[in-house]
Amino acid sequence: IKESSQNSIFKVVASILHLGNIEICTERDGESCHVPRDDLHLQHFSRLLGVELQQMEHWLCHRKLVTSSETYLKKMSKKQAENARNALAKHIYARMFDWIVDHINKVLQSSSKQHSFIGVLDIYGFETFEVNSFEQFCINYANEKLQQQFNSHVFKLEQEEYMKELIPWTLIDFCDNQPCIDLIEARLGVLDLLDEECKVPKGTDQNWAQKLYQKHSSSAHFQKPRMSNTSFIINHFADKVEYECEGFLEKNRDTVYEEQINILKASQFQLVADLFNEKEDVAPPKSSRVNVRPAKPTPRPANKEHRKTVGHQFRSSLRMLMETLNATTPHYVRCIKPNDYKEAFS
Repeated sequence: IKESSQNSIFKVVASILHLGNIEICTERDGESCHVPRDDLHLQHFSRLLGVELQQMEHWLCHRKLVTSSETYLKKMSKKQAENARNALAKHIYARMFDWIVDHINKVLQSSSKQHSFIGVLDIYGFETFEVNSFEQFCINYANEKLQQQFNSHVFKLEQEEYMKELIPWTLIDFCDNQPCIDLIEARLGVLDLLDEECKVPKGTDQNWAQKLYQKHSSSAHFQKPRMSNTSFIINHFADKVEYECEGFLEKNRDTVYEEQINILKASQFQLVADLFNEKEDVAPPKSSRVNVRPAKPTPRPANKEHRKTVGHQFRSSLRMLMETLNATTPHYVRCIKPNDYKEAFS
């Protein structure tokens, strides 16, 4: 990556850090908010990304509501604005990350035919904290899937191979964690109910929790804590983890508003504009351009991927990863951390 592009990457990463530090103050009515005029972080963010400060300041606290006949300007509460700001920060990071991966892949591309590959999978560590939220839920869900794959290939298939070859072997019994995976990803599982609640106009974390209790109270891998009506426990292969429901819906929606994206598309810096102007957004040459408009313009989502929830995207990515792992031969060499002294045992 040439030096000019590297500097642009550093500016984008720095802008994300400043974006997260922009102060959003609530108004007296509690239903609207504003960014202080002298907020240094907003100034740095706008300068680093080459975008108009006043526009960014406005659309951090407002959003458009489009109906078939009218367009409304709606003020956001402090909480809504903070959620939108955080979603935008994650979206900018994701676009920058994808750009770097694509760039590296192009540089590494070879004209010779590829027969095989070696992949390195840096797996999530199982997480359980004092307070566990949507992030820990996704990480532990990924661990369940990888643990199942490991069990299947190390215990089940390897032992079958040993028996075929008549190798002396004491069978190792192992617990299949499929019921726990079903609890999370099967029809009307935790993820399905979460997506369903996100579509409800006035869906809340509390209502989602109640639906979980009603649907899964009989599951051996699910528990309702005695002292809480806003959390749930999943009995994972590694440990029981209590998840706090507050924030799940907003993190799953991760809504990025079109107005904020449009400001980034208009950046004076080419790299930033390129990150958000997708291929299908680029106009064809004038000679082949046909200007056809519907009678009533239909509202377009900010970008294609944000029509899908984070949980949906995560489940799809995980499925693709498992398909890749299962298609390889050998499936993998599992590495473990050596002892802290890095010494061989005698």
